[in-house]
Amino acid sequence: MKVFEKQVEYGNPVLEKSFRFGVRIVKFYSIRLKNNYQIKDLLSQILRSGTSIGANVAESQEAVSKKDFINKLSIALKEAKETEYWLKLLKEASVLDENEFNSLKNDCEELIKLLISILKKLKE
Repeated sequence: MKVFEKQVEYGNPVLEKSFRFGVRIVKFYSIRLKNNYQIKDLLSQILRSGTSIGANVAESQEAVSKKDFINKLSIALKEAKETEYWLKLLKEASVLDENEFNSLKNDCEELIKLLISILKKLKE
């Protein structure tokens, strides 16, 4: 399975990457649900956490304070970590093959690293 998306440009790398990742997760969910309806609840979990990353990053852009900004990005990081968990679980359950897993996991890890870096700088 290959999931591609149109390039959306916000001028902000973490916004762009989290949005593109969310699009990939929605497409992944749609495709997998057709063939794996019996695990709909598990697929719904990754749909929620994977799309929540970008939603929280977008929401952080309108933060009313530095503390609020940090809070929103911290929630995005937690959602990214949860998404990473679901990806690992789905791979071990043979829902994802090695290539799909690596592609999605690499994108998720990149978001995690970006968010950690931003949060570290903000907290200094």
